[in-house]
Amino acid sequence: MRTTQVVNSDHLQTFTSGHILNNTEFDKRHIWHPYTSATNPLPCYEVSGADGVYIHLASGKALVDGMSSWWAAIHGYNHPRLNQAAHAQIDKFSHVMFGGLTHDPAVQVCKPLLEMAPAGMERVFLADSGSVAVEVALKMALQYWACQGRPDKHKIVTPRNGYHGDTFAAMSVCDPVNGMHSLFSEVLTKQLFAPAPQTRFDQTFSEDDILPLEQLFAEHHHEMAALIIEPVVQGAGGMRIYHPEYLKRCRQLCDNYDVLLICDEIATGFGRTGKLFGCDHAHISPDIMCVGKALTGGYMTLAATLCTEDVALGVCQGEPGVFMHGPTYMGNPLACAVASESLALIRENHWQQQVSTIEQQLHQELAQCRSLACVKDVRVLGAIGVVETHQPVDVARLQKHFVEAGVWIRPFNKLVYIMPPYIIKPDQLSQLTQAIYHALGHL
Repeated sequence: MRTTQVVNSDHLQTFTSGHILNNTEFDKRHIWHPYTSATNPLPCYEVSGADGVYIHLASGKALVDGMSSWWAAIHGYNHPRLNQAAHAQIDKFSHVMFGGLTHDPAVQVCKPLLEMAPAGMERVFLADSGSVAVEVALKMALQYWACQGRPDKHKIVTPRNGYHGDTFAAMSVCDPVNGMHSLFSEVLTKQLFAPAPQTRFDQTFSEDDILPLEQLFAEHHHEMAALIIEPVVQGAGGMRIYHPEYLKRCRQLCDNYDVLLICDEIATGFGRTGKLFGCDHAHISPDIMCVGKALTGGYMTLAATLCTEDVALGVCQGEPGVFMHGPTYMGNPLACAVASESLALIRENHWQQQVSTIEQQLHQELAQCRSLACVKDVRVLGAIGVVETHQPVDVARLQKHFVEAGVWIRPFNKLVYIMPPYIIKPDQLSQLTQAIYHALGHL
């Protein structure tokens, strides 16, 4: 089929056999969405605007957002203070290279970030996405040991059921069996995997939980550069919420065996779990920490890898004497300006009451889902509510049901979960929880 593109003064139109494709048709034919087939893509709903907790569709439908745009838009959409920060910066300059130059927005985001971070974080490497922040963290750990004359410490250890991103080094530390990247097993670096922690957050910690990891450390510590873990909540790998004692033991093992601890706080950072950072539940500090998602309040892409002074100096000890990484859009001033204002909103501490209120309501209202035959488990922590089913859900069918109910919830596999903006009101949250109950009741 021959396709001709015609450019006019208004927009690009695509003609296929004389037919002008509308946005939905063009999108389905030409635009590849995340985790979606090119031959049989999931339906997409066109957005015309967003404000507060609402996503407005081109159809005129308004949806209560239960996903915070993949957990990032914690302050809601179209926030006046974040808008103002973006407007003020774009009138000055939107970007300059970060090599050999610096600027006030970068300083103003890194200062509060270090103040808020767990004790010991002294250096910030600004990146452009969560996956890149993880790549940077792993690269830091490997270069650190190489510069200590220990190139044999080149393996990363991690619990199963983890998820750390879709780029290649990040894929190598995602769950190798149940994760999204099993097709690449022959080309990914072989890492060390421990069984996932089993003790739930609200249970008495079982010593059996840590024994396999202890054994792994005892046998392989000489080749371990770092342990990477999502603190307290394993996100896209299964939305599993585990006991903080497991994380505390991870810190102890790393100390005992001279292994760096990397905490991936991209999903758990900035209040989502009820603490400012997930590792705060265990009262520990990592050697390296990744943040992203909510850093800019969901406005644009920005992430960061933080580390201790020891790691930073160790990475630059000996040859090559520098950290060999530099994203083109590193320290983007526009993103930094918005992130600075987002952190200012967080530091006002309204999130603590907001998240606590959301958590209480999620506990109360999602409990009814336990009575449904299709439901295997219900779990809640902070502003995270998860309903796990026995069988994988029909995403397209369930998505359609949710849109008709006036909510935006994006399930995957056996998980129907919500992570709403912190500003959500009780009636809006009830709309989300009731939509889940009624949708699963019809399975």
